[in-house]
Amino acid sequence: MSRKPIRRKTRQRAVVLEELRAVCSHPTARELYDRVRNRLPTISLGTVYRNLEQLCESGEACRLAEGGQARFDADTHPHSHVRCVRCGCVADLPDKTPKLHPGELDETAGFEIIGYRLEYLGVCPVCRKAEPA
Repeated sequence: MSRKPIRRKTRQRAVVLEELRAVCSHPTARELYDRVRNRLPTISLGTVYRNLEQLCESGEACRLAEGGQARFDADTHPHSHVRCVRCGCVADLPDKTPKLHPGELDETAGFEIIGYRLEYLGVCPVCRKAEPA
């Protein structure tokens, strides 16, 4: 993925990125907005969305949009995730699979492979605990 430079650095964008880096819960824009408002009480949800978009375009954050509401990750290195099929929470997985670099793969269906994302589906501990016995 090519990275686009961010036009100008703003305090709001810096706080959004700092708060995203402070959690490993892969928050939604709304969850991140709630965190950012503790530091910037007048920020709008739209401003958080715009800054997240710019951070993703610049390669400083990633959007995880599969399986429902988009979630965001400040860890931009290739790694796997697991998503709860009930509540939608996302967690990083320890990556024990061998790494295949894009140049090592043959073209598939005419595609030039430039990266990968692997996401497992499951039921998180909180949702499992809430199941009736």
